[in-house]
Amino acid sequence: MSDTTQLLRAWAAGDPSALDALTPRVYQELRRLAGHYMRDECRSNTLQPTALVHEAFLRLIDGKSVDWRDRAHFFAVCALLMRRILLDSARRRSAAKRGGASPRVSVEDALDVGVERDRELIALDGALDQLRQVDPRKARMVELRFFGGLSVEEAAEVLGVSVDTVGRDWRLARAWLLSELKR
Repeated sequence: MSDTTQLLRAWAAGDPSALDALTPRVYQELRRLAGHYMRDECRSNTLQPTALVHEAFLRLIDGKSVDWRDRAHFFAVCALLMRRILLDSARRRSAAKRGGASPRVSVEDALDVGVERDRELIALDGALDQLRQVDPRKARMVELRFFGGLSVEEAAEVLGVSVDTVGRDWRLARAWLLSELKR
């Protein structure tokens, strides 16, 4: 059992010092994941990778206690939280009335395709929900790989399946999602 896994389990058991020791161990990896997500976000999005990590961490701390299995499980949960934060942000931006809450922007900024990115993220979320109804494991695997940035091996560990199964599921899920998104 890794030191990170031991700290996660101690934190889940109520040891506050475990969280203090855990934070520096996982922060850089969470920051890398957040940077991965934010790379495709529109320039008008005020949420920065550091803020995304902090928001996810606050939700973890404020939430109910989780029975952490291991490091991969922790990062999978963090990935899901970050996805939800970004989706909530995209939905808030999409829900704003035309011009109502929008700041004045220059012509260069007006060319930003951020609105389209928000629509794509919301459409992907809807397609993932549909996939979840058809095949929950494939939907979970997409969340882990696409939103969580987990490798095939890490996703296999979290899901409790073989690397080959994750590879097949990844190919099938991507094809299914592309078909759904083209509709």
